[in-house]
Amino acid sequence: MLYSELDDQRWERRKVEMFRDGRMGYADAEREFGGSALGLEPTPSLVEIAADPQFEPVEITRLEFESVWSEAIAHASAG
Repeated sequence: MLYSELDDQRWERRKVEMFRDGRMGYADAEREFGGSALGLEPTPSLVEIAADPQFEPVEITRLEFESVWSEAIAHASAG
């Protein structure tokens, strides 16, 4: 699973990655953890992402992202 918080130009501000083996990574402008890093170019639209059958993009709320972000930070601190 990949979660990205985007700015108005679709650049990633924060990212959380959840891997099948239970590992989590995260990144923002100041830090990278668990192999995660912010994208080097703007993120495509949900329509563009959905055109690739391996992806099922879903827009989530800010509150949902904050919950995932907090979980990633806690997971890193516990590890």
